[in-house]
Amino acid sequence: MNIILAQVEDASVIHNVMLQAFKEYEHATPPSSALSETVASIEQAMKKGEHAFIGYIDEQPVTMVRFTLNAQGIYFFRLSVIPEKQGHGLAKALLQELEQYALANEKTISECKVRMSVPRNIELYRSVGYVVTKEEMSENRNGDSLSVVTMEKKLTS
Repeated sequence: MNIILAQVEDASVIHNVMLQAFKEYEHATPPSSALSETVASIEQAMKKGEHAFIGYIDEQPVTMVRFTLNAQGIYFFRLSVIPEKQGHGLAKALLQELEQYALANEKTISECKVRMSVPRNIELYRSVGYVVTKEEMSENRNGDSLSVVTMEKKLTS
């Protein structure tokens, strides 16, 4: 897989991969707010400092992750793998790239939030060293309330 650091011009690719991956959550309670995002909202977020990686296989986008950097760490979200490529280690490879990027930028903590109602995602992050640090009710971008866990990993080179 070839992983690139996305540019604002890649917002439509990011959006497309995200919609394919999050479609399975359209009937979740509440539905994922990822499904209401637009190319324009992603472009705007990137112009304000959000970043993303996109993974390609045979020049086709198959995975992506969006993230921000803060004082001590990296916060990632919307990790997406298109349905037909799920279960092949692509998310783990993308996380490894993300963590290396964080370390290269002198960040020592990687953090994400995960719906408690999706245990397979919690298990994915646990399998690569993330631990649950908090459980809470949170509000998504659509204003819906949902139970989430915060997961963190201390990064070392």
